[in-house]
Amino acid sequence: MPDQRMPSRVVRFHETGAPEVLRIEEESPKEPGVGEVLLRVEAIGLNRAEAAFRAGQYLEQPEFPARLGYEASGRVLSVGAGVSGFSPDDAVCVLPGFPMSRYGVYGDWALLPAEVLIKRPQDMSAAIGASVWMAYLTAYGAIVELAEIGAGDAVVITAASSSVGLAAIQLCKMLGAVPIALTRDCNKAATLRDQSAGHLVVGTAETAVKAVAQATGGRGARLVFDPVAGPGVLSLAQMLRPGGLMVLYGNLSGQATETPFPFIDAVGKGLELRGYLVFELIRDKRRLDTAVDFITQGLSQGKLNPMIARTFRLEEIVEAHRYLESNQQIGKILVTTDEDQRQG
Repeated sequence: MPDQRMPSRVVRFHETGAPEVLRIEEESPKEPGVGEVLLRVEAIGLNRAEAAFRAGQYLEQPEFPARLGYEASGRVLSVGAGVSGFSPDDAVCVLPGFPMSRYGVYGDWALLPAEVLIKRPQDMSAAIGASVWMAYLTAYGAIVELAEIGAGDAVVITAASSSVGLAAIQLCKMLGAVPIALTRDCNKAATLRDQSAGHLVVGTAETAVKAVAQATGGRGARLVFDPVAGPGVLSLAQMLRPGGLMVLYGNLSGQATETPFPFIDAVGKGLELRGYLVFELIRDKRRLDTAVDFITQGLSQGKLNPMIARTFRLEEIVEAHRYLESNQQIGKILVTTDEDQRQG
């Protein structure tokens, strides 16, 4: 556990750019202010949002020198004034409900608002604690809350090999729905076929329209859950049944501003299209509590099980970000600050 008086490692960047702009620097942990908690970070979950933030392509811009990182688990070192419910040595998980322009979790320690922490279940490891919440809360918000997916409903899940995509597949199966996983990478087909109970389409959105129609008996999907955006949205709209819903939650295509509105299908079939970010759920305590209970129950029943793609050490953060952007992974990329792993 880092000594609060001694320098510890933090990851910063002083300019936007490629993974190589990330630097490991030393800084003594800060005293928590009003409503804040100082956390010893044990494991960090990487997310595409952090790569976009590092590159200067995110919803908010960094203030240099900038820290980054939305998702982690660890133990409480100390709490600031006005904080209740947390004590030193409590095991906690960090939810992505704060601005990265002000806070970040990449490092041996992190200073965070108490409101973004939840107690880590006793039987949950630090690694799982850092890999669950961004993915499963994002998928839950779209599938359970917005679409109200039920038994027998077909759900098209693009970028299915991502941690959110895999979470969405598992949530659909938990609800008795039919997940249809889409991927462009044939090397990921076997794993995704197992995860989605055989409902897999390999190819682009444009080439997948007929396959989805066949998988749904011509009826179409109740929901399309998409983090890609861009021109493929036109084809995704063709996969929806009348009254269906498309939820867009990312910009993996890099063409968000060029995303067309699928007018013919939207009007002809009465479709709904909605943008969504997990923050809207996290900032509503009632909704968040319901979601956390649902996901925790699924984990305890073994119906939800995050897949770890690869684990890096903190000093390998540049390599970890390169891997994040390589699209090779299936599931969550973790970074550990654990002493044993550093020495190994």
